[in-house]
Amino acid sequence: MSLFISTAHAAGEAAQQPSMVANLLMIAVFIAIFYFLIWRPQAKRAKEHRSLVESLGVGSEVVFAGGLMGKITKLEGDFAVVELSRGVDVKIQRASVISVLPEGTLNNL
Repeated sequence: MSLFISTAHAAGEAAQQPSMVANLLMIAVFIAIFYFLIWRPQAKRAKEHRSLVESLGVGSEVVFAGGLMGKITKLEGDFAVVELSRGVDVKIQRASVISVLPEGTLNNL
């Protein structure tokens, strides 16, 4: 029986700890995964949304975060006045616009 126990101790002594280089390499791999799968795509989406908001103009047909669609009638700094239907105007933040529709879309609905 003691024959098996001494073998187990011998196997434990033979196992070595990973080197410092292997640990640093593993940390670098995790940082690279985080950068390419999380941070970079989110920055790209933020840049696209920022350019979308900057390109808004009077007459643009938009969909905003509440799911409503309308035509921009006036821009006031960080806000836009959107006409949802004849006589119904709402003031929204420009950042809440999620999509710009092709011109004439609202007339076809």
